[in-house]
Amino acid sequence: MKGPQLLQRLGLPALAADDLWRDRTYLRLWSSILTSSFANQVMMLALPLTAAVLLQAKPTQMGLLTAIELLPFLLLSLPSGVWLDRVRKLPVYVVGESGAALAAASVPLAWWLGWLSMEWLYLVGFVLGTVHTVAGSAAQIVLMQVVPRHRLVEAHAKNALASSGAEVAGPGLAGALIKLVGAPVALLVNAVLLLGSALILRGIRVHERRETAPDARFWRDLMVGLRFVTGHRLLLTLAVLMGVWQMCHYAAMTVQILFATRTLGLSEQAVGLCYMGVGVGTIVGSVYGRRISRALGPGPCLVVGYAVCGSGWLLLAAAPANAWGVAAFALMLMSFSAGAVFIFINFLALRQAVTPEPLLGRMTSTMRWLTLLAAAPGALLGGWLGEHVGLRSALGFAGGVSVLLVVVAWRLPLIRELKVLPQPEQDSDWLGIEASVRPAE
Repeated sequence: MKGPQLLQRLGLPALAADDLWRDRTYLRLWSSILTSSFANQVMMLALPLTAAVLLQAKPTQMGLLTAIELLPFLLLSLPSGVWLDRVRKLPVYVVGESGAALAAASVPLAWWLGWLSMEWLYLVGFVLGTVHTVAGSAAQIVLMQVVPRHRLVEAHAKNALASSGAEVAGPGLAGALIKLVGAPVALLVNAVLLLGSALILRGIRVHERRETAPDARFWRDLMVGLRFVTGHRLLLTLAVLMGVWQMCHYAAMTVQILFATRTLGLSEQAVGLCYMGVGVGTIVGSVYGRRISRALGPGPCLVVGYAVCGSGWLLLAAAPANAWGVAAFALMLMSFSAGAVFIFINFLALRQAVTPEPLLGRMTSTMRWLTLLAAAPGALLGGWLGEHVGLRSALGFAGGVSVLLVVVAWRLPLIRELKVLPQPEQDSDWLGIEASVRPAE
């Protein structure tokens, strides 16, 4: 039975003739994202639970673990962008998924050998951060090699829907798995799923344009990417706004597992069940994010996302340590994921839409570097507040600063009046930047 006939039999609307679901290459990419998303659900719970429950980590240690995962973004984002503009992106993406699998598998191995410690988790976190820095940028560019620019918001929304399926079922299954075999062993499942994602990616057809100049120079090319982003008003504005939001995000993320296990007294399985709220929120964001973006514009939709995330953090900061607090924890996770989808489907589409293809690697890495500059300090600050003031204070900090971010972002005409995706810069514009950083002959 063919796809359209099956949909009709099930009472579901038939796919449009140009729907991305009909593109086999995109469908393979989407399947890899779905598989990797299930792996991420295990990692998202198993790694911090290993630290918080098995190793009894302090809030400052949890903050340090998060900061170390972010360190490769600060060290490697800019040079990796130059490198990515010179190499094929798909193999980098595949190797990255495989490398993350090996890092995850090392945790149960260290546990069995009696070597597991916070220092080991710091090392694993650094490896995972390195993979996410390099292969994560490659993954975003691979999407543009599969999907036309004018359909990027649709593609990002569908990708978020892929994640939402894993986020609905994944946390509950991950929590039950962790309860059954322990957090370290559960990471073996994470490794297997990541290897499966890598196998799906191998050999998919992409349309790639690489034009490395004969006189290319690494540091000069790096400066071209940096100048392109910092000289582009929209990109620089987005980077600053997202940098503040990432600071809030990581301050809250550092303490939320500790809040769940120590303030609310939840078991590993109960934490996993609450994390199903992430999936519900992602579905809401995936279904309505594109509609809101189309109705309000990508700029205002970003601001809505900041507001939704901030309200969730403030709610949990004030929640009581009882059943209502557990409900607030699940609602916070749902609010965060829905708001994050509203943010990222527009943020990613906007920055990709304005960038010429030869600069995509450098733009992606530069933007990730700029937006995450404040993330590690945010994680460390969240850990410090959690240990010295209280876990609620870190959540209140994240929510309060997010409210201020909403006010500032809405007062910017560049964001408030951004109703459609802008056109990419002309090649002559970025070539002019390249010429400006060439040394005089």
